[in-house]
Amino acid sequence: MPTLFDPIRIGDIELATRLVMAPLTRNRAAPGQVPAPLAAEYYAQRANPATGAGLIITEASQVSPMGQGYLDTPGIHNAEQVAGWKSITEAVHARGGRIVIQLWHVGRVSHVSLLPDGQSPVAPSAIQANTKTYTREGFQPTSMPRELRLDELPGIVEDYRRAARLAMEAGFDGVEVHAANGYLLDQFLRDGSNHRTDAYGGPIENRARLLLEVMRAVTAEIGAGRTGVRLSPVTPSNDAYDSNPQPLFNYVVEQLAPMGLAYLHVVEGQTGGARDLTEQGRPFDYAQLRQRFPGPWMVNNGYDRQMALDAVASGAADLVSVGRAFIANPDLGRRWRENAPLNALDPSTLYGGGAKGYTDYPTLDQQPVASA
Repeated sequence: MPTLFDPIRIGDIELATRLVMAPLTRNRAAPGQVPAPLAAEYYAQRANPATGAGLIITEASQVSPMGQGYLDTPGIHNAEQVAGWKSITEAVHARGGRIVIQLWHVGRVSHVSLLPDGQSPVAPSAIQANTKTYTREGFQPTSMPRELRLDELPGIVEDYRRAARLAMEAGFDGVEVHAANGYLLDQFLRDGSNHRTDAYGGPIENRARLLLEVMRAVTAEIGAGRTGVRLSPVTPSNDAYDSNPQPLFNYVVEQLAPMGLAYLHVVEGQTGGARDLTEQGRPFDYAQLRQRFPGPWMVNNGYDRQMALDAVASGAADLVSVGRAFIANPDLGRRWRENAPLNALDPSTLYGGGAKGYTDYPTLDQQPVASA
């Protein structure tokens, strides 16, 4: 069996290792939701596959102005943003890395202060999310959304298609469609947030319709071999809830399987929390999803070194994505190869700010600030 540090081809993308840097919101974009110059250094530090990641998945990036849900997150919907991202992809490629951008629409997980002209967030149904978002005033409850009209949904699909095209112009190796963690596409999937009575609500087939339309549009635009997707079947993040997620996600994966995607990225359990989460006492069987998907299988959530090594060696996963450990350890790949100590994470610098807690974590070759 392969190891975590062996190469793999995912669709049209050749990777030197199977260790992936997970998408991580850091709230450091410049005005206009343009990636800041410091982001090029941040990603480049982690790009060399010999010391960092075989693949970097960027922080989630909104596909339209109405897709923004947090302060200072980058977009991928205009020329200025494309130029900002291009400096990042060039820096990553110069280190021998591979990078895809995560395409994002937050739906109801937003606040009127973040949206054009103070508009209300949009959602499958007018149900307020029981969660908070990050604004200029700090963390605040999300605003009440309005229900998307049926005639608006083709425009949502077009936003994703156009963002995928712009990502290619910016030099990315591919895209990951964010359909997890209680954001717009996930909101449509789940009966807790989707109470529609038209063709996009009710039965599973209807609730999955928007996601599948987005995936078909993106793959038609840039190729399935450069397109991945992220799902989180049981996470309660951002008030995500479904009364029976197993058949829902079995169906979704069955529909994704024939598309020939570069990979499927699955959050196991609660995003950033418990891995053994159940839904109404029923354990979720990820093996049922894996059996339905013939392509590269990426897993995420709480993986330490030994877990990641075992997942690939056993065949339980083809790739493992890691989040917070990559924030504090730009050379995580080397540290895991050598079983070296890790830097401690500074939680106070996760969201917003400048270089502190962003580009100043030391490598093994530099003076460590702390170890854990």
